Amino acid sequence: MIAVKRLEIVIEAPYGERVTDLLMRHGLTGWTLLRGATGAGERGPRHADELSGIGDNHLILSTCPAERLEPLIEDLRILLERHGGMCLVSDAMWLRH
Repeated sequence: MIAVKRLEIVIEAPYGERVTDLLMRHGLTGWTLLRGATGAGERGPRHADELSGIGDNHLILSTCPAERLEPLIEDLRILLERHGGMCLVSDAMWLRH
């Protein structure tokens, strides 16, 4: 098992690709994007039932080696300040197979 940082990022659907592009620019080629995340936050309740999907949220999950975390977080902070959303970072163990 390998110690990593787990990233959980919630962002409005139109900005999901910007987040995944940012992850890849920082060398993180593995991520999972879950569409239609619902919940409530600073901008009030979010529902995944709009026809256009523009107001939907995405949940993006990824892992990051600890040594790559700070530069990634600084770039991600800029994106989240502009467009809203949130990012949780926690310690995790990756089961290599």
